[in-house]
Amino acid sequence: MKVSSYGIVNGVIEEKYGKRGTQFNQGGMPTYSLPVLIEDAPKGTVSYAVFLEDKDAVPVCGFSWIHWTAANITKTELAENESITATDYVQGTNSWSGPLGGNQSISETSCYGGMAPPDAPHVYELHVFALDTILDLQNGFYMNELFKAMEGHILDHATIKGSYAN
Repeated sequence: MKVSSYGIVNGVIEEKYGKRGTQFNQGGMPTYSLPVLIEDAPKGTVSYAVFLEDKDAVPVCGFSWIHWTAANITKTELAENESITATDYVQGTNSWSGPLGGNQSISETSCYGGMAPPDAPHVYELHVFALDTILDLQNGFYMNELFKAMEGHILDHATIKGSYAN
């Protein structure tokens, strides 16, 4: 399986997908989501799940920052900025819901929450999982619930990385 995004050029995430973009929620979270293209999924794939994280956040805040979780995606392409209006798949809450993100509500943060590295350029990992089922999840799910629901259902996994400057 392959995953790509035209929003990541030569290993760099374009500015519009993070804090130097132009679209934010009321709490200041960047919401203009990356486009995603999935190719060569294994036979038997029923749905996809997406997980976008920033492991470089660990020294800054003590944990890997979750930027986006989505599940029950049944198509192979997500358009840029689709997360904010998506109704054909479920999305989990991101780390902007916590104290470092302003304690924004679950409803405000159950979508893509873009890049905003405070200290240095960070590398972001977009993981895509091909699954053999539709997961029993509702909007607002937590990352741990996603991984528990995926257990025993992952057919393949692909990751792309991109950096975003502070």
